[in-house]
Amino acid sequence: MSDLAEQVTRLWEGRDDLAAVMPKAEARVVVHEAIDLLDRGEARVAEVVGGEVVVHEWLKQAILLLFRLEDLAVVEVGPFEYHDKLPLKHDYPSARVRVVPGGSARWGSYLAPGVILMPSYVNIGAHVGAETMVDTWATVGSCAQIGERVHLSGGVGIGGVLEPPQAAPVIVEDDAMVGSRCMVTQGARVGEGSVLGEGVILNPAIPVIDAETGEEVSRGVVPPWCIVVQAIRKRDFPGGEFGLPCALILRRLEHGERADKAKLNEILREHGVGS
Repeated sequence: MSDLAEQVTRLWEGRDDLAAVMPKAEARVVVHEAIDLLDRGEARVAEVVGGEVVVHEWLKQAILLLFRLEDLAVVEVGPFEYHDKLPLKHDYPSARVRVVPGGSARWGSYLAPGVILMPSYVNIGAHVGAETMVDTWATVGSCAQIGERVHLSGGVGIGGVLEPPQAAPVIVEDDAMVGSRCMVTQGARVGEGSVLGEGVILNPAIPVIDAETGEEVSRGVVPPWCIVVQAIRKRDFPGGEFGLPCALILRRLEHGERADKAKLNEILREHGVGS
């Protein structure tokens, strides 16, 4: 794999004149080999190592090179027609993945065994872990890394990032639950086992605040095993007092404690959130 990474990096560095680096046909073989690794889950754009996000830039470079090397083509899926540079994934039975009509994933994304795609979309470079549910109208953007046994509820938007290649993608860790209509973007991170209530907006500019202490614990990073809701905190400006969004930690869970819906609703009612 190191030889392949070196070839991709060399192509990337000479991307303004690829023909001078390698004939197009050979360049496509190199790039396709890298995308196939992503598609099979044998490599991934980013991972958490020792608590830190490590980005494998050469794989992002391969994705960006792919768009330079491929031409638009008509893709027909049953009665539907698409006009794109990339094919969709196929052979879901062999992958042991369930895909409901209306669900689609691009070549170069990885869906682990037990994944369920409702009518939803998974973009290239994304990695979706085993037994994860991508619910109706949810979107998993390019290079997003979704853990095992995660539930992305209806209408969730998991943002994608390709450029610059060193930028960290969104990471949702194992056993997390992301509530309906949440937006998690720009490299934000949801820790293991955490629950985002409906409509939470999370990005690197959003403060994550502990309701017990009022302390800001991070920006755009939800710690493991927390229940978090969307909230507003007041700020004074020359034009008056305005509320700015924040993500509020309502409750810390025990490690391994799964917050079922009944328990979650009970906790939200205790804090006057939801009904």
